[in-house]
Amino acid sequence: MNAGRTIRKQAGNAKTFALMLALACAPLSAQVSSYGDKSTGQNTGDQLPQVLQKVQVTQHLNAQLPLDAPFVDDTGAPVTLGKYFDGKHPAIVSMVYYNCPMLCSEEMDGLVSALLMVHLVPGKDFQIVVVSIDPSETPQLAAQYKARYVKRYGHPETADGWHFLTGQKPAIDAMTGITGYGYTRVPGPDGTLSQFAHASSIEIATPQGRLAQYYLGVEYSPKDILLGLIDASGNKIGSPVANILTYCYHYDPQINKHSLMVARVVQLGGMMTVAGLGGFMFLMFRRDLRLGRDHDTPQPDDNDNRRNG
Repeated sequence: MNAGRTIRKQAGNAKTFALMLALACAPLSAQVSSYGDKSTGQNTGDQLPQVLQKVQVTQHLNAQLPLDAPFVDDTGAPVTLGKYFDGKHPAIVSMVYYNCPMLCSEEMDGLVSALLMVHLVPGKDFQIVVVSIDPSETPQLAAQYKARYVKRYGHPETADGWHFLTGQKPAIDAMTGITGYGYTRVPGPDGTLSQFAHASSIEIATPQGRLAQYYLGVEYSPKDILLGLIDASGNKIGSPVANILTYCYHYDPQINKHSLMVARVVQLGGMMTVAGLGGFMFLMFRRDLRLGRDHDTPQPDDNDNRRNG
């Protein structure tokens, strides 16, 4: 009986430890920046930095994309946006810039990760159209960006379904105006206006080029993307999603270094907490085992009582 109580007590302690471990690990995922611990700019109180007040994504569901807008594809060939809308297959649309030091690569990483679990084939079942918001970027840079993500996707045979475009400001403005994609130039590390403050989103468009669904942030549910593509292929327009934005804003090497140090301190603190809890629970388990053995070992008085009985 004592051994049974000891085992149950140890099981209860194990559950307690698991709960404490989960609580200790929870802040790590919330506090430590992912993908290189990149800074997203300083904030004060509950207010966004002033520059981000106009950097929003306004969801224009059912709006018609500018299919006649002229761009240049990643091979250097002039195209119009309408080339990628054949009236039969939907498309995933993304606005980025290829030299982005932070968020755009994370957005593309999130898209690729989700598509790996979506059982539809780019180029066959849908198109992927990525448009640079920076008119100074070149088709050569777009080609490098495409090669990186087609390789990461792991299916080179789908390369014809990935399209990375560059263009001039009128065409870019037409795209960002219709998609509701707000952005603004900001200084880079050298002080020149070489970077952009922007939010992160992807859109799904119908085969006719109407905006059917928005997905915000840098991580996307494969199930949601699959359902979005299926609905869009039937010209079904979705509903607005919660406007929770992830921003890319002013990469500063000094701020980035500071953020990385803070992240590592938080991470180290979490590991020390877990180690402390582990040591404490190990000592508790040893004590319980020792007590259990003491209770199960017959005592001299007990043996005398048994003989007298």
